[in-house]
Amino acid sequence: MSSQARGLNNFITDLRNAKSKEEESSRIEVELAKIRKKFNPGGGTKLAPDGSNPSLSSYQRKKYIWKLVYIHVLGYEVDFGHAEVLALVRSKKYGEKSVGYVALSLLLRGSDPVMGGVMDTLKRDLTVAPSSAAGGKSSSKKGTGVKNDATQCLALCSLANISGLELIQAMHVEVQHILVSKGSTDQVKKKAALCLLRLTRTSPNLISGRIFAPHMAQLLREKHLGVLTSVMSLLNGLASQQTEEYGVLIPNIVHILSVLVLKKDCAREYLYYRTPSPWLQIKLLKFLQLYPDAIEGHDIGMGGNDHVGQLINVVTRIMFETEVSDSINKSNADHAILFEAVNLIVAWGTTCPPEMREGAMNILGKFISVREPNIRYLGLSTMAQLAQIDGSVEGAKTHQATVLVSLKDADISVRRRALDLLFVICDTDNAERIVDELVAHLVVADASIREEMVLKIAILAEKYATDLRWYVDTILKLISISGDYVSDPIWHRVVQIVTNHPQGDLQGYAAATLFLAVSTHRCHETTVRVAAYILGEFGFLIAERPGMSGEEQFRVLHQHWYNVDTQTRSILISSYAKLANLYEECRPLVAPVFAKSKNSVDVEVQQRCAEYASMREAFSPEAVEDLLREMPPFEDKRRSALELRLLETEGENSAAVTKASTPSEVEQQRAMLNAQMMEEGMTPIDEQEEPELEEEEMDVAEAAEDEKIAAVEANPTLVGIPKDLIPAMRKAFSNLCTSPSGVLFENAMLQVGVKHEYVGAQGRISVFFGNLHATALHNFKVKVDQPDHLRMQMQGTQGLIDDGEGDEGCSIENKTQAKLLLLVEVTAPFDDAPSMRITFETEEGERHDYPLRLPLVATCFMEPVNLDPGAFMQRWKSLEGQDRECQEVMRLPPNSSGIDEEYMSRVSNIIVNGLKFGRCEGVDPTPWTVSGAATFRTGAKDVNGNNINVGCLVRVEANPKANAFRVTTRTLHPLCSKAIKNVSLVSIKLAAL
Repeated sequence: MSSQARGLNNFITDLRNAKSKEEESSRIEVELAKIRKKFNPGGGTKLAPDGSNPSLSSYQRKKYIWKLVYIHVLGYEVDFGHAEVLALVRSKKYGEKSVGYVALSLLLRGSDPVMGGVMDTLKRDLTVAPSSAAGGKSSSKKGTGVKNDATQCLALCSLANISGLELIQAMHVEVQHILVSKGSTDQVKKKAALCLLRLTRTSPNLISGRIFAPHMAQLLREKHLGVLTSVMSLLNGLASQQTEEYGVLIPNIVHILSVLVLKKDCAREYLYYRTPSPWLQIKLLKFLQLYPDAIEGHDIGMGGNDHVGQLINVVTRIMFETEVSDSINKSNADHAILFEAVNLIVAWGTTCPPEMREGAMNILGKFISVREPNIRYLGLSTMAQLAQIDGSVEGAKTHQATVLVSLKDADISVRRRALDLLFVICDTDNAERIVDELVAHLVVADASIREEMVLKIAILAEKYATDLRWYVDTILKLISISGDYVSDPIWHRVVQIVTNHPQGDLQGYAAATLFLAVSTHRCHETTVRVAAYILGEFGFLIAERPGMSGEEQFRVLHQHWYNVDTQTRSILISSYAKLANLYEECRPLVAPVFAKSKNSVDVEVQQRCAEYASMREAFSPEAVEDLLREMPPFEDKRRSALELRLLETEGENSAAVTKASTPSEVEQQRAMLNAQMMEEGMTPIDEQEEPELEEEEMDVAEAAEDEKIAAVEANPTLVGIPKDLIPAMRKAFSNLCTSPSGVLFENAMLQVGVKHEYVGAQGRISVFFGNLHATALHNFKVKVDQPDHLRMQMQGTQGLIDDGEGDEGCSIENKTQAKLLLLVEVTAPFDDAPSMRITFETEEGERHDYPLRLPLVATCFMEPVNLDPGAFMQRWKSLEGQDRECQEVMRLPPNSSGIDEEYMSRVSNIIVNGLKFGRCEGVDPTPWTVSGAATFRTGAKDVNGNNINVGCLVRVEANPKANAFRVTTRTLHPLCSKAIKNVSLVSIKLAAL
């Protein structure tokens, strides 16, 4: 054999002995020229129709093609010899065909033009009749059968490697036929399955899952484990593309798994250190992970689906009976199966039995403490995924000490996974300890992991900071320890949080802390940037403190001027401008800086200095004051810049990204949990100014309604609502705002009744229009306003709804009714009621137009909340602020019965049953105060798919001596506060009459 390939061996030896790249290239160029001349000698030599040289012997053709293959493998371009490759492929000799298929796989691609000439050969080799005489009497027949199998395998391997859309479309049916054919040998079936997998990856919609699933079920009944292993590779690829179509195969998969795990039934050649075919078990478990709902809804152990109970038994056996082995190979195989079983439990999530999840957590707890780094890595990674399942994080937190030890591991990969797991198991209870541990470890951490640690520490500190002052301190520690790894989004986020939380003393605390941080000559440049922004915006809060005047703030900032870059100088310039605007003594200090920097080589610094220096000359003092006032709150985006940075570095499927994108309880309640609670101080009722009741009582919706009524009255051809009916109409509207049914409007011709009920953010309103006139009412139409904050569906008597297309309305005969049904869903807070316009004509030709309002107000969508006194006062104090509070004092009419305990009982009933607030008893020391809490429900969704709701609080305080009430409402949304206040005032006033 070596003598036959002497030329090839000599060529390879020459290349290996080359002293330089140039010498190797020169030798290859000489050889390529020689081979090209042999393939196309010229001089009148006639080539075959396919372009090959018929004068070449079999040995020469194979030798030259092997040389081209070797040159291609070395990385050199080979762009000729394709005709000789195809000639070898078409040969009937197995030796030539094998060389041809190897070269075909390496030198050609499916898109090459010459591939059209080999399709027939490929199809013929794929469909060659396999020998059934593998065990026959004739040795020659047996040899032929082996060659036939080998030819099919060569064709399948080449087809898989070449791919190409045209080739796939022409050949995939033959490959499927070979795979499912009973005449195909086990070796051919294995190659066919893997070939089909490659083809489906190139062309995903090649196979219909609904049609091919029965064939896969038949293949899963194969006894040969090698065939099953290849078929499972194909099935996993197909199921990942069309998951639902292959769900019917779950019982087959469970059966195979149970045979391997429970019965240990396996051919000897597929036993790997006494473990039955571990690779097949892994593929089976990976397939089951694609179906997380496979056991949902089944009564495990109660006679439900047999395969579900069998699957639970298999996973349980794998988890609890996998033994530790001294053999590294057996240990690796067993642990690979075990980790896939745990991944299956993770995929099942909350549908998995709790005892299995607990067992998986205990097993992973053992793995993360072993010496083998690969096992620790997998244990930490899998535990991070398992901890995300509801109810599993507490089990992971018991291993917190072990995870902290892994954070100091010598292997950087293990340290990263330990950091991820700490990030996932962090919550309100252990946040401070975990963050402090991470900050302490940051001092000695490698540079390769510092940036990731800083980012995750910043996210955790923000998510679980019950006191935002701790968050500010933590970020400043990060800057002082690893300032070079603190990216701009991190310190930008500090500025945003401080700016957006004016409650308490956070802004003053941040200003004082940063003032001290930059007072030293040696501090990181990022600290200077944060301090420059915060002191420029909120330095006035500490200006009265000793040693922190405006002049001192300028001096501590300006001492860093010559040590920072131009970006930091730009921030300092803006801060100087704001300090000079606030403090007269700072202007002589700032002016020379601006004058000197007007000629700076940096355009940004130059422009800022020139504009700030000339601002007072170009604008009035009021305009300058307005331009340099503190910045407004930043917009809260769907994802913070830190979360986006984490997503960019780790990907969407990372456990840390999932954790970061899920709002913590602290984040959801931060507005309700102010760090520094102050005792409530309320001005007595009789010391407040009493507004003019008649003007205050008229809200925006009533004013708009008056305009509509006046417009109708101004039109002599229309009959509107008489003025003497307006007070009764408004009283009826107010009563219906707090009662489920009643009459909204009534006169001699028409009665309008309303019945409404609400559940959460949705409501059902039925409106009845009764004809009280002696004759029929014609062309009767109703037009209902549809504001943006309401999703509304309407249906009613035919012709009743006015759609604006000019159609004729309905007719209502005497003593009959028409009905309108409204289905509504609120999507945002609001403080006005939708309008409803009724128009009709009498038989005498008289046209009537009645503008009304539907009793659809914000309190209709309240859900009561019962709070104990401490919780109520805590939330009440956290909702301080002008935009969150509405308050109004109202004196009762002189003809009222006065304020007594019976009247206060009616007020309490209005709050509980009318406004649908939960009565918070024990909050008030006197019987003259009623407090309540509720949640305003909406159908709008936040970024995580949860409904957006608004917490609402109300207090009604009575002063019997002054015969007056004060109604105070506090919510997170100003429209909610105003709406609750308006409805409360009108309802309390009606209760006194």
